[in-house]
Amino acid sequence: MSSPSNQMENLNPNANIVQTILAFDYGEKRIGVAVGNAMTKTAQALKVIQNKSQDIRFKEIEQLIQEWQPELLVVGLPMHPDGTPHEMTQKAKRFGNQLSGRFQKHVVWVDERYTSVSVEKGNDALAAQLILQQYLDG
Repeated sequence: MSSPSNQMENLNPNANIVQTILAFDYGEKRIGVAVGNAMTKTAQALKVIQNKSQDIRFKEIEQLIQEWQPELLVVGLPMHPDGTPHEMTQKAKRFGNQLSGRFQKHVVWVDERYTSVSVEKGNDALAAQLILQQYLDG
């Protein structure tokens, strides 16, 4: 049986629910971006950012954050099939930490081991969508 204060919190369907989420599939050449909604548990591919320089990358991401106003950011974390980290794991973590610091948003990392295999090479926005859907379904 829950306490009265817990029952009051449960009356508000939006209490503690993150609604808009942006997800990123980080790559050294391209960054896939997807947007999703936690209430409907849906994700859609949004765009691919050419990762030419840090300035270009973060300028485009800033525009997306201003447009979508996400409460949460999700970053795919690449791993070897056995779950051990590799070179891109640390680069994706650094990217996520930069997002968090620069935009003052909470970042969640999602294991992306099987998403890249599921999408056609170069379809980074779809990879970001799969990463976000995995987070929403989790």
